[in-house]
Amino acid sequence: MAVDPKAYDPRNLHLPELEVMHSGHLACPGCGAALGMRQALKALGDNTMVVIPACCWAVIVGPYPYEALKVPVLQVAFETAAISAAGVRAALDAQGKHDTTVLAWAGDGGTFDIGFQSLSGAVERNDDIIYVCYDNEAYMNTGIQRSSATPYGAWTTTTPVEAPKAEPKKNMVEIMVEHRIPYTATASIAYPEDFIRKLRKAQSIRGAKFIHLWISCPAGHKSEERYSVKIARLAVETGIFPLYEVENGVHYTINHEPAFTDVAEYLRLQGRFRHLKDEDIETIRRNIEWEWKRLRAKAEMGRTLPAPPPPVRAVVEEGEHEPSTE
Repeated sequence: MAVDPKAYDPRNLHLPELEVMHSGHLACPGCGAALGMRQALKALGDNTMVVIPACCWAVIVGPYPYEALKVPVLQVAFETAAISAAGVRAALDAQGKHDTTVLAWAGDGGTFDIGFQSLSGAVERNDDIIYVCYDNEAYMNTGIQRSSATPYGAWTTTTPVEAPKAEPKKNMVEIMVEHRIPYTATASIAYPEDFIRKLRKAQSIRGAKFIHLWISCPAGHKSEERYSVKIARLAVETGIFPLYEVENGVHYTINHEPAFTDVAEYLRLQGRFRHLKDEDIETIRRNIEWEWKRLRAKAEMGRTLPAPPPPVRAVVEEGEHEPSTE
């Protein structure tokens, strides 16, 4: 399908003028994570509390007592972004501050791997938080080590050129979908209007919301800073990273039909893929085709299925007792 180039002209973007992020942050040049946070807070506004575990953003935000955000920030342990955000939500609710948004902002290592147990527990309980995983596909803050978000064929310091990652990337979005939370979505820093719309939609929904944000990382991807947005856009337009959303674990909406640009163009701009052979690139092409067939099948199935039934909760009236087990 042909893509209208006007759709990606920055002059045609309609973004909120609100700025909740200061200049002077500590991100690397071309950092997609910095751009993503700026977009996120434009969407959510200044009545937001941000929970950040150990990750690049724990450094980017700045050293105490300085910080680059104009909202309260709580820095927590690597594995506790989701449960800490749930605790903040409970504390705010106890104070009657129900209109304050709680945003957990964690990298792929703290989401796919180290923080998965905490995240799964929080969404299983349907805690009322927005969880954004900004995914640069490796543990970049600690030296570019492999995570389960690292894609097939990528170089990292723990998957050297002689033995690049042989396993596919974990599909974290579908894992969250299987928790049947109210809202799950993907987003990209190259499509800010789509990202902002999804955040505002998440903000309007009670319960657990998960957004998987693809970001570029010049240091870890071995790419030029000037290509950060271009690479993020190619991740979408090649079909590697689909933009879609899922409501109640059932109803899929594909938000953007990619041009299906040859994935070789995306790979060529990143040194982490420079070692790939023609047969490796062909494997990636076939995988993209297969993943899109699966996604389209799920979207079609979701059109015919009703929302899942709500959980049945046993309510014991005052003065009654639990049924005897004797």
